[in-house]
Amino acid sequence: MIVLTVNTGSTSVKLAAYQADPGSGEAVPPPRRLAARHLTGAGLDPAAALRAFLGELQGHPTAIAHRVVHGGTRFTGPALIDDAARAAISRLSELAPLHNPVAVRWIDAAREVFGAGVTQVAAFDTAFFSALPRVAAEYALPPELGAQLGIRRYGFHGLAHQAIWQRWCELEPKLPAGGKLVTVQLGGGCSMAALDGGRPLDTSMGFSPLEGLVMATRSGDIDAAIVPYLERQLGVSGEKVVEMLNERSGLAGVAGETGDPQSLLDSGNDRARLAVELYCYRARKYLGAYFTVLGGCDGIAFGGGVGEHVAEVRARILTGLEWAGIALDRAANQAASGSESRISAAGSRARVWVIPVDEELPMVRAALSVAKLAR
Repeated sequence: MIVLTVNTGSTSVKLAAYQADPGSGEAVPPPRRLAARHLTGAGLDPAAALRAFLGELQGHPTAIAHRVVHGGTRFTGPALIDDAARAAISRLSELAPLHNPVAVRWIDAAREVFGAGVTQVAAFDTAFFSALPRVAAEYALPPELGAQLGIRRYGFHGLAHQAIWQRWCELEPKLPAGGKLVTVQLGGGCSMAALDGGRPLDTSMGFSPLEGLVMATRSGDIDAAIVPYLERQLGVSGEKVVEMLNERSGLAGVAGETGDPQSLLDSGNDRARLAVELYCYRARKYLGAYFTVLGGCDGIAFGGGVGEHVAEVRARILTGLEWAGIALDRAANQAASGSESRISAAGSRARVWVIPVDEELPMVRAALSVAKLAR
């Protein structure tokens, strides 16, 4: 069985094809990647890209898994994409205007290229966090201003956190379902999750991906009163302020240059140093909070472009956490760059790993499980 994965961003897409066992949603033996392409550009033609990719394969896909950023409260797991599901994903574009419309375009293109006979499945980034405890999911708002309007903490990067957790369980089989784990996804966007036996108890992103950690161009947590204050001071709309918080803040905003932590570390000017300090301080602050949420910590797993490649950021985030039983192996941490590595010292109570993130594997498993039910 060939499963095609379509992992869309706002202006890019990662296409991959896997040979997978159709007999199990857990995909044992593991799916084998047959081909992969990463395409970028706002003018991408989805149908043309899919036809070109199909030409690289020796067989026709049986199922197609699409990454969809926002599933709202309706989609709490992977879903078969029929007309009703497609319409629901499109309606959720109000909550994810940069991503859900793009996913719908690729869904439509896949049906055009492969026909209605090929099963299409949506794997939602928000689904992994759909069962957050109510105290973690809800804001302190009256129902008519919150829950009744769909305002809650949805969480994002769910496929990445799920992939990290699944690999962690393979690396640390003595911990039941992974134990008490904090997953740290650091890339252009950054998020953290507290998992107890694989069950998310909290995550740093909320109603939108703006909440939480300092990111490349996003501010992360701010006081909501800042938005109307900046409206008045700058004479712009609230939407424009939110755009500034998403696109002109974070590392790039503080540093006045790039949002890449390694480049800022190499730069060494005062603004660059402050930007990295804010970035690492906020992450360390969330780690401490999640140790409390979990009632302890068995491990920390870093993923994402920054989490996998920038040793100094990992070291700064973990600085001063010996009280929590976390001891870093400096040499192992320095050597770990884009490869799976244990970076905690031998005497560390909590284990720390760098785990390259493969979002496509949960997507393949989602497709297999839904396709099996569809049969």
